[in-house]
Amino acid sequence: MTTLVRDQMITSPKTLPARASVEEARSALADSHVHLLLLTEGRTLRGTLTRTDLPATAAGDSPALTWSTLVGRTTAPDVPADPLRDALVHTGLRRLAVVDAELTLLGLLCLKRSGAGFCSDADVASRALAADQLSRGARCRTA
Repeated sequence: MTTLVRDQMITSPKTLPARASVEEARSALADSHVHLLLLTEGRTLRGTLTRTDLPATAAGDSPALTWSTLVGRTTAPDVPADPLRDALVHTGLRRLAVVDAELTLLGLLCLKRSGAGFCSDADVASRALAADQLSRGARCRTA
Protein backbone atom coordinates (compact mmCIF):
# COMPACT_ATOMS: atom_id res chain seq x y z
CA MET A 1 0.00 0.00 0.00
CA THR A 2 1.31 3.43 -0.95
CA THR A 3 1.75 5.99 1.82
CA LEU A 4 0.71 9.46 0.77
CA VAL A 5 2.09 12.84 1.82
CA ARG A 6 -1.15 13.54 3.75
CA ASP A 7 -0.36 10.53 5.95
CA GLN A 8 3.16 11.80 6.76
CA MET A 9 2.76 15.57 7.06
CA ILE A 10 2.76 17.75 10.15
CA THR A 11 -0.80 19.03 10.27
CA SER A 12 -0.32 22.31 12.14
CA PRO A 13 2.95 23.87 11.03
CA LYS A 14 4.03 27.20 12.41
CA THR A 15 3.53 30.11 10.04
CA LEU A 16 4.34 33.78 9.77
CA PRO A 17 2.02 36.35 8.20
CA ALA A 18 2.88 37.20 4.60
CA ARG A 19 3.42 40.80 5.78
CA ALA A 20 6.27 39.74 8.13
CA SER A 21 9.46 41.76 7.97
CA VAL A 22 12.94 40.45 7.20
CA GLU A 23 13.78 41.03 10.88
CA GLU A 24 10.84 38.85 11.98
CA ALA A 25 11.88 36.16 9.50
CA ARG A 26 15.49 36.21 10.72
CA SER A 27 14.26 35.93 14.31
CA ALA A 28 12.10 32.89 13.45
CA LEU A 29 14.96 31.28 11.52
CA ALA A 30 17.28 31.72 14.52
CA ASP A 31 15.52 28.70 16.05
CA SER A 32 17.64 25.69 15.07
CA HIS A 33 14.48 23.61 14.48
CA VAL A 34 13.11 26.05 11.90
CA HIS A 35 14.37 25.32 8.40
CA LEU A 36 11.54 26.65 6.24
CA LEU A 37 9.30 29.61 7.00
CA LEU A 38 5.77 29.44 5.68
CA LEU A 39 4.45 32.91 4.87
CA THR A 40 0.67 32.92 4.80
CA GLU A 41 -2.24 35.24 4.20
CA GLY A 42 -5.11 33.62 6.02
CA ARG A 43 -4.74 29.95 5.11
CA THR A 44 -3.14 30.68 1.73
CA LEU A 45 0.58 30.08 1.33
CA ARG A 46 2.20 33.13 -0.26
CA GLY A 47 5.86 32.17 0.01
CA THR A 48 8.55 30.10 1.74
CA LEU A 49 11.89 31.23 3.11
CA THR A 50 15.09 29.52 4.19
CA ARG A 51 18.07 31.14 5.89
CA THR A 52 19.96 31.30 2.61
CA ASP A 53 17.09 33.12 0.86
CA LEU A 54 17.65 36.25 2.92
CA PRO A 55 20.69 38.22 1.79
CA ALA A 56 22.74 39.82 4.56
CA THR A 57 22.06 43.19 2.95
CA ALA A 58 18.26 42.90 3.19
CA ALA A 59 16.90 45.70 5.37
CA GLY A 60 15.29 44.42 8.56
CA ASP A 61 12.11 46.42 8.04
CA SER A 62 11.63 45.30 4.43
CA PRO A 63 9.03 42.63 3.58
CA ALA A 64 10.35 39.07 3.88
CA LEU A 65 7.93 37.99 1.15
CA THR A 66 10.15 39.79 -1.38
CA TRP A 67 12.81 37.10 -0.88
CA SER A 68 10.47 34.12 -0.74
CA THR A 69 9.63 31.47 -3.29
CA LEU A 70 7.15 28.67 -3.83
CA VAL A 71 9.01 27.02 -6.70
CA GLY A 72 10.30 23.60 -5.70
CA ARG A 73 9.05 23.96 -2.12
CA THR A 74 5.50 22.65 -2.29
CA THR A 75 3.79 19.34 -2.81
CA ALA A 76 0.24 18.06 -3.04
CA PRO A 77 -1.25 15.91 -0.27
CA ASP A 78 -2.12 13.00 -2.56
CA VAL A 79 1.42 12.38 -3.84
CA PRO A 80 3.23 9.16 -2.78
CA ALA A 81 5.60 9.99 0.10
CA ASP A 82 8.42 7.51 -0.57
CA PRO A 83 9.60 8.98 -3.89
CA LEU A 84 9.52 12.44 -2.30
CA ARG A 85 11.65 11.19 0.59
CA ASP A 86 14.22 9.93 -1.91
CA ALA A 87 14.13 13.24 -3.81
CA LEU A 88 14.56 15.26 -0.60
CA VAL A 89 17.52 13.13 0.48
CA HIS A 90 19.08 13.51 -2.98
CA THR A 91 18.63 17.30 -3.13
CA GLY A 92 19.43 18.03 0.51
CA LEU A 93 16.09 19.72 1.11
CA ARG A 94 14.23 18.70 4.26
CA ARG A 95 10.93 20.57 4.11
CA LEU A 96 8.06 20.95 1.67
CA ALA A 97 4.85 22.87 2.24
CA VAL A 98 1.79 20.73 1.56
CA VAL A 99 -0.83 22.70 -0.38
CA ASP A 100 -3.94 22.12 -2.45
CA ALA A 101 -4.50 23.47 -5.97
CA GLU A 102 -5.51 26.90 -4.57
CA LEU A 103 -2.33 27.07 -2.43
CA THR A 104 -4.24 26.52 0.80
CA LEU A 105 -1.66 25.40 3.35
CA LEU A 106 -2.55 21.91 4.58
CA GLY A 107 0.65 20.92 6.36
CA LEU A 108 4.40 20.49 6.21
CA LEU A 109 6.36 17.48 5.01
CA CYS A 110 9.44 17.36 7.21
CA LEU A 111 12.27 14.93 6.55
CA LYS A 112 14.04 13.72 9.69
CA ARG A 113 17.75 14.54 9.97
CA SER A 114 18.57 10.86 9.49
CA GLY A 115 16.67 10.89 6.18
CA ALA A 116 15.01 7.64 7.24
CA GLY A 117 11.51 9.02 7.55
CA PHE A 118 9.33 12.03 8.21
CA CYS A 119 8.70 14.09 11.33
CA SER A 120 5.27 13.66 12.90
CA ASP A 121 2.91 15.80 14.93
CA ALA A 122 3.94 13.69 17.95
CA ASP A 123 7.63 14.50 17.31
CA VAL A 124 6.88 18.22 17.20
CA ALA A 125 4.76 18.07 20.37
CA SER A 126 7.47 16.11 22.19
CA ARG A 127 10.16 18.62 21.18
CA ALA A 128 7.96 21.53 22.30
CA LEU A 129 7.29 19.86 25.65
CA ALA A 130 11.01 19.20 26.19
CA ALA A 131 11.85 22.82 25.35
CA ASP A 132 9.16 24.06 27.73
CA GLN A 133 10.44 21.85 30.54
CA LEU A 134 14.00 23.00 29.92
CA SER A 135 12.85 26.62 29.99
CA ARG A 136 10.95 26.08 33.26
CA GLY A 137 13.99 24.40 34.80
CA ALA A 138 16.18 27.34 33.85
CA ARG A 139 13.69 29.79 35.37
CA CYS A 140 13.52 27.76 38.62
CA ARG A 141 17.32 27.72 38.96
CA THR A 142 17.58 31.49 38.50
CA ALA A 143 14.68 32.40 40.82
